[in-house]
Amino acid sequence: MSVPPTASTVHLPQGSWGTVLDGLCALFPRIERSVWQDRFARGRVLDEAGQPLGVDAPYRVGLCVRYFREVPQETPIPFHETLLHVDTHLVVVDKPHFLPVTPAGGFVEQTVLARLIRTLDNPALVPLHRIDRHTAGLVMFSADPASRDAYQALFRQRRISKHYEAWAAPLPGLAFPQVRRSRIAAGEPFFRMHEVAGEPNSETRIEVLERHPMHWRYALEPVTGKKHQLRVHMAALGAPILHDPFYPDLPEPQPDDHARPLQLLARRLHFVDPISGMPREFVSELELLSPE
Repeated sequence: MSVPPTASTVHLPQGSWGTVLDGLCALFPRIERSVWQDRFARGRVLDEAGQPLGVDAPYRVGLCVRYFREVPQETPIPFHETLLHVDTHLVVVDKPHFLPVTPAGGFVEQTVLARLIRTLDNPALVPLHRIDRHTAGLVMFSADPASRDAYQALFRQRRISKHYEAWAAPLPGLAFPQVRRSRIAAGEPFFRMHEVAGEPNSETRIEVLERHPMHWRYALEPVTGKKHQLRVHMAALGAPILHDPFYPDLPEPQPDDHARPLQLLARRLHFVDPISGMPREFVSELELLSPE
C-alpha cells in the first residue's frame, strides 16, 4: 500500500510512552486525544509502508508514522493554478499568490499538491521544490517515482537556473548587478527568517529590469534555496519586496489581502533534462502588478 504524499510524517523521538497514541498526544498537545483516537479508528495513522496502525500499537523510537492532517472548515482559496506541462516524468504549474504548494498550517486540501492529485489522478505526485505561499509562479512536480531522484538531483547539485522578478523600492546607492551573500537562520517568531553573523549559506544575484520613481522591477536569481531567501535579502538591502506581509520586521504577520499580493514571481526555470539530455525551459504566464 503506497502512502499518499499529502500525509504528514513524524519519526518518533526518545520517550517512555507505551503506545504510539500516547506518544502522539504528548508530541502534539494541542490536538485532543479523542481526535487522535478517531484518526486511528479511520485508518488515518499509518506506518512507513502505508499500513494502518492500531490504537494500541506499541511505541518504538525511530518509528516513521504517517498521519493525515485535517482542518475543519478550511477556507477556500479563490485562485487557481494553471497546468503548463504534463508528461510521464514532470508536471509544471503556474501557482497563484496565496495558494500553498503543500499542506501546512491551516491548509490541507487548499494546496497545489492536493488539487493536482485530484485533477491528474496521480497520488505519486511530489513537488521537486517549493515557493512560498505568498509567491506566484512556476513549480515543478515529479510524476514518476522511478525518475524522481534524477530530477531532484538538479536542485541538490544546483544544475537548474531559477529566475524571479519582483517590485521593490529603488536602491540608487548600489551598483548592479549586485550579489547578496549572507547567513540566513530561523528567527522569532517562527515564521520569519533573518540574517545572522557567520559564514554565508545563501546567495542571490540581483539585477534591475525597470526603473521608476517610486519602485524598481528587479530580476532575482537565487543560487541557493533558503526559506524566504529573496524576501530576506531584498529587505536587508533596504528594499523589501512590495506588499511583503513578513518583511520588514512587523510585530505580527499581516492577514491576506487579495488586492495586494506579494510582488514576487517565479518567472523562469531552465535546465538540461536528466532523462532526455535536452535543454528545457519553462516560463510563467503570470504578470506582476505594475505599482506605478
